[in-house]
Amino acid sequence: MQLIIDNIRTRLLENGARFAEGPDFDPVPVFKLFTPDGAATWLIASAEPDEPDILFGLCDLGVGFPELGSVRLSEIENIRGLLGLPVERDLGFRPSKPISAYTSEAITRGTIVS
Repeated sequence: MQLIIDNIRTRLLENGARFAEGPDFDPVPVFKLFTPDGAATWLIASAEPDEPDILFGLCDLGVGFPELGSVRLSEIENIRGLLGLPVERDLGFRPSKPISAYTSEAITRGTIVS
């Protein structure tokens, strides 16, 4: 499965450009990635316009410490879960709140709740 398709890439880059306008931008996540045979989850909100391999979002590696930050798409694409399965995009994910709300809840609970 291709993790980022054209319409998702466009939205990520648009959000990345809006972040450059000011620190108050609080987008909803554009998409969710997960390991089908593991506990890692990512809610991705933007991509760096000058370096689209760098994504920004809420990252949870399944060890109880989710954090908001940057991650490289190329690194996510190389991750395999316990059974060797690659990361997948959650086709049913429908974001319902801004990334800050997901982050606050994840920090309180120790995991992303989507």
